Amino acid sequence: MKRDHSPVLPGDGATDYARYMRTDTLLDLQRRPEEMIHRDELLFQVVHQSTELWLKLAAAELTEAVARVHAGEPAAAEPLLARAALGVRLVTDQLEMFRYLSPADFEAMQPALGKGSGAESPGWRQVQAASRQLGRAFTDHLAAHGIALATLRATDPTNPVHLLAEAMVEWDERVSLWRARHYQVALRIGGHAATGAEATMLAKLVGHRFFPELWQARVKSVQG
Repeated sequence: MKRDHSPVLPGDGATDYARYMRTDTLLDLQRRPEEMIHRDELLFQVVHQSTELWLKLAAAELTEAVARVHAGEPAAAEPLLARAALGVRLVTDQLEMFRYLSPADFEAMQPALGKGSGAESPGWRQVQAASRQLGRAFTDHLAAHGIALATLRATDPTNPVHLLAEAMVEWDERVSLWRARHYQVALRIGGHAATGAEATMLAKLVGHRFFPELWQARVKSVQG
């Protein structure tokens, strides 16, 4: 008996896969060949558009983690942070595609980018906001339960609050590595060496922390 593959979901597309994933819309979001001034615009857009999708997911996981912490459920928040961190690791890994974009090709396609900058990324702004909310929620949770940050490292490593703190540090590190790697790639395909000002900027990217108090507590626990 022949199986009926006709779609049952509403929307555009010849199959339910196309309708659910909205592939017609998704694959139409890149500039068409006749619109491009350089063929590597497709590479550039695919990397950055997929980055926005991963950041959207990461921000959603962080937002849910904040809600779980507010609800007094740190154990439920910890795996959400792990998922967000994995998303940023994948964002970092895909920057390897830019190894195949030469400075000359990037310069040729730059007019198509206008005045666009990665600093304008809506996904990054959402991630920043959600990370700050998480930091405040975690601090409030510690205060509400009478937990001193200085003693957190000495608690049972299987304690949900300890595990959440470790996940927050992992998230912080993943974001820092992504930002530093992104900046190095920008220097590479921009075709110029890091000046003193650029080196200072890179140092700030590497040194940025959403949760500096957690890092300080780790250092103090080792020194103590």
